[in-house]
Amino acid sequence: MATNKLPLMTTAEILHSDEEMNESWHAFEIMAEYVGATEKLKKVTPAISIFGSARTKPDHPYYQLTEKIARLLSDSGFTVISGGGPGIMEAANKGAFSGVGPSVGLNIELPFEQAGNGYQDIGLTFKTFFLRKVMFVKYASAYIVMPGGFGTMDELMEAITLVQTGKTRKIPIILVGSQFWGGLLDWLQNTLIAEGMATTDDLDLMQVIDEPEAIVAAIFKYYESKGFELTLEEKINQLYF
Repeated sequence: MATNKLPLMTTAEILHSDEEMNESWHAFEIMAEYVGATEKLKKVTPAISIFGSARTKPDHPYYQLTEKIARLLSDSGFTVISGGGPGIMEAANKGAFSGVGPSVGLNIELPFEQAGNGYQDIGLTFKTFFLRKVMFVKYASAYIVMPGGFGTMDELMEAITLVQTGKTRKIPIILVGSQFWGGLLDWLQNTLIAEGMATTDDLDLMQVIDEPEAIVAAIFKYYESKGFELTLEEKINQLYF
């Protein structure tokens, strides 16, 4: 006799079904986070992304230097974007917050260390690193890389790779702290390039500048003939990095 009962599912089938459902909802969650972030950030350009250690204290020279750089950029009409947390990120937001341009913090949910600072005109919190990095690149007219740890290195190498491969437009990538970055640059030149893993053109994507006024001047000089607005081709490319 016919029955309307649904077939019984094994425990494994139930777990597999739940897993697929969770993955699908996670994709929608990422889409919603992306849409929300772009709606809040679409008018912040021209913007400068500043990276550096979350562990740098307010009395450290790196913190104070970052704050000065951010203030100069803000008063020059730039939005300043940082990771939204403590240390160098706080210094960047603090300097911009006291200036003319907006201060933006792109925070990340972490089980330790990261907490939002109080110097943000616009603050967003992301669950995933990759979507947060998309926002750093999407709106940045330049990268300023202060001394930092693995997270800072990750952002630096990500920027170089995207520019090197043409997945985003070429922008100034400025390393601040010649003594701090000197060892890395020597290794890149004497090992990476010497063994053919990269070219001198790749190394030329970065420049080292220690003086705040010179940093601002270098950014303006780079864009004086091309302007800050992305071309149509650049906008399309940035949809696929």
